[in-house]
Amino acid sequence: MEVFIAQVINGLSLGSIYVLLVTGFNLLLLVAMIIHFSFPIVVVFSMYIAWIVLGLTGNNLFLGISAGIVSAILLNIITAPMFQHIMKKRGEVDINSTMVLSMGLGMIITDFLSHSINKGFPIAFPDALTGRAEGAFLKIGIISMSRGAFLALIVGIIFVLGLFWILYKTKQGRAFRAIAEDPNGAKLVGLPILKTGFQSYALTGFLGGSTAILMAILLGSASPGLGDQLGHKVLAVSIIAGLGNLKGGLIVGLSLGILEALVQGYWTGTWSNAVAFVIMLIAILVKPKGLFGMKL
Repeated sequence: MEVFIAQVINGLSLGSIYVLLVTGFNLLLLVAMIIHFSFPIVVVFSMYIAWIVLGLTGNNLFLGISAGIVSAILLNIITAPMFQHIMKKRGEVDINSTMVLSMGLGMIITDFLSHSINKGFPIAFPDALTGRAEGAFLKIGIISMSRGAFLALIVGIIFVLGLFWILYKTKQGRAFRAIAEDPNGAKLVGLPILKTGFQSYALTGFLGGSTAILMAILLGSASPGLGDQLGHKVLAVSIIAGLGNLKGGLIVGLSLGILEALVQGYWTGTWSNAVAFVIMLIAILVKPKGLFGMKL
């Protein structure tokens, strides 16, 4: 039983990362009306920026963390004009053009990381950030939790709750949801479509940068191909939950993290991805529009 509890706790930590990634992906889908497949790659890029700044500043955590968050915000805002023609149409989600453009950006970023930083080798974050040298942060019997896993779980929950508070309790959140529900109607009542779209880019950039730091703490390392791996999972989780369904993404993201952790705990070998995607394929066959319904 202790093994089961330990794996569930680890799964919640990993699942909270998936939830943050899926929430950022869905927010851009709802408000900016784009399929930003390369959003997880932007997150990995921010991990690299944080690693570079940590190395240059003698592991100054404040500067490293700040650089990771700011880089994600800036990259999201800089790439926003590329999607302007899509944001102006607002008629429907243009899956083909947005996905191709996003995948192209992701390939450019991945190639840059592969050829220009650390000679393409994986990077490892210092103990000052990950806390690996400290050992278990919490330990009860065989149940142990590292500082990275604890922070990923707690901060991930706080961020998700904060985002839902913004979306459902603030004026700006109401604007986001109004545009998601009826873009043409929102335009008629005077909501600034383009401005709100840019604000969604900035918000998801902050979310992405914060996720990058949490991933650095939890995983302790990163590689150029990590963004593609996460991108496949984020897209799969979004489709299973229902494209644009924030609450569904929360539930499915946490469930995927727990499922992967349980498979790793009870099965030998690297079967977690295979088992997770088999279950997702079954879910797609049963509910093609997602378990919780599409919000588009």
